[in-house]
Amino acid sequence: MIEWLGIEHLFELSGQEALLGFLTPLAIFVLFFLVQLILPGRWVEGYVTDRETGEPRKYKLNGLLVYIIALAVWALELTGMPRDWFYRSAIYAVSGGSVVVTILALIAVFGQPRGEVKNPIAAFWLGRSQELSFFKNRIDIKMYFYVVGGTMLSLNALSGAAYHYGRFGDDFNPGVFLFAAFLTYYVVDYFIFERVQLYTYDIIHEKLGFKMFWGGIMVYGWLYILPLWGIAALPHPGFSTAGTIVWLLASVALFFVGWTITRGANLQKYTFKRWPDRKFLGIIEPTHIVAGDRKILTSGFWRPARHFNYLGEGILAFSYGLAFGHFTSPWAWTYFVFIVTIFTLRQREDEEACEAKYGPEKWAEYQTKVKYRIIPGIY
Repeated sequence: MIEWLGIEHLFELSGQEALLGFLTPLAIFVLFFLVQLILPGRWVEGYVTDRETGEPRKYKLNGLLVYIIALAVWALELTGMPRDWFYRSAIYAVSGGSVVVTILALIAVFGQPRGEVKNPIAAFWLGRSQELSFFKNRIDIKMYFYVVGGTMLSLNALSGAAYHYGRFGDDFNPGVFLFAAFLTYYVVDYFIFERVQLYTYDIIHEKLGFKMFWGGIMVYGWLYILPLWGIAALPHPGFSTAGTIVWLLASVALFFVGWTITRGANLQKYTFKRWPDRKFLGIIEPTHIVAGDRKILTSGFWRPARHFNYLGEGILAFSYGLAFGHFTSPWAWTYFVFIVTIFTLRQREDEEACEAKYGPEKWAEYQTKVKYRIIPGIY
């Protein structure tokens, strides 16, 4: 079965190495917690209101600094582990990390008072508490998830590229390096605009259950690079020089189309929530529908579809699969299938939450004005 899947190279660790791989996420979780706590950061207000004070919650943001330090430690092999370690230990790390986040999720959920969700299984999955923070808000758990998850996403992708080059040398597939570059660019861009995350669905609406714990750390940090589990063990797809150039340039072009849509949409919504009357990029007028004391944005990136940013994520995911050049390999498209599935389901959850938030009448008015869910003219 393992050979049929083409991932037998991920089971080549010795018993001692496998145990180390299993424990690697635990060590990372602890180290990141300490580093994020100790390092300085800028304090900013978010969109979420502190239930005790009635004021906007304050967050300490230092994700970019944490990421730079982690990248340097990995690149210089300061821990003594080779650069391809995260990739070679991926199977064991996912197993060990999943055990740890399950325990943490159990503590986070059942250590809180019972909320609206009475069923313990549903409560474990969805969570009970909206926010958890420690040391006078120096560590906010949701933002901690994104610092750990984002950093490990980049390091795992780069580790896969290191493994690939070590295995194939001059016969390497440039698409593997392009994939790692795409994810690293995505992560660095996220950390540069880290404050924007405070105005997204996860921070505002999601509760802290297993879904958030496992998704925010393990899925984001380790499983988003799932295509590399199979593709990193494959050589150059064999295109001519001209064919390789066309394939890589097409992948890059598609990546930036997707990035422009998803980043532009998120930045526009962030701008609108902070400065409702400001033109986005100085040119896009912020038209909206008034729903009580709330406003629903209907211009710019939010005019073609109600979840236009999800289309950008889908295009990004497609560019990742395209970049590998192994177009018929199922591994190349695992991330794309995952993203399309999760955002198709998630937009329905979003719409239910928004209808409750803005009211059925105003949400119906918004649906009349912005007809499509994700893909303009199609869906």
